[in-house]
Amino acid sequence: MRHPERHRSERIGWLRAAVLGADDGIVSTASLVVGVAAAGSPRHTILLAGVAGLVAGALSMAAGEYVSVSSQSDTEKADLDTERGELATQRPAEEKELADIYVRRGLDPELARTVAVQLMAHDALAAHARDELGITEQMTARPFQAAAASAATFAVGAALPLLVVIFAPLTYLSLLVSGASLVCLAALGALAARTGGASPWIGGARVAFWGALAMAATAMIGKLFGTTIS
Repeated sequence: MRHPERHRSERIGWLRAAVLGADDGIVSTASLVVGVAAAGSPRHTILLAGVAGLVAGALSMAAGEYVSVSSQSDTEKADLDTERGELATQRPAEEKELADIYVRRGLDPELARTVAVQLMAHDALAAHARDELGITEQMTARPFQAAAASAATFAVGAALPLLVVIFAPLTYLSLLVSGASLVCLAALGALAARTGGASPWIGGARVAFWGALAMAATAMIGKLFGTTIS
């Protein structure tokens, strides 16, 4: 009978990008909206600033994630190319290197050598990628996936405070945007923590704290300068 297992590490690639995108979308857009509202701006100006922040932020997140993860992917490919060349020209040394890794992990030398020989006979590059370089299929960099997840979730996150701007009374707009955004941030942090196997309470509180700090800072700037954008 098979014992099926699902590991949370399989989700880490898209989960990190998605959580970062949604969190940044809520925090940056809500902070922008609260800051402009605190300066006494009319609703259409606040909404325009928020929409501009949504578009610019989503594109910025996509570009940033793509460049960052592409750099990681390029490094992985370069390491694999180097390893492929060493396997072609120095196979005995590579076999010993892999066996030494297993010895350091607790196997006796003879068993470590047997394991190394058998794994290299099956797929030498995969064995060295996993055990020497730390590159696995689950953790492999995927630039397009990361960019798309970040952009999409940023846009969704940014849309939440904008909906409040559209429907909330102007008098209480800053308060309602802040409150709704903090609730969404706490829920996002809790969901991400639960998906990753951590405490949802700690995850929610952590995200909400930094969101509250960002919105308080922009509200203070708006109040201090009191400039109405025209």
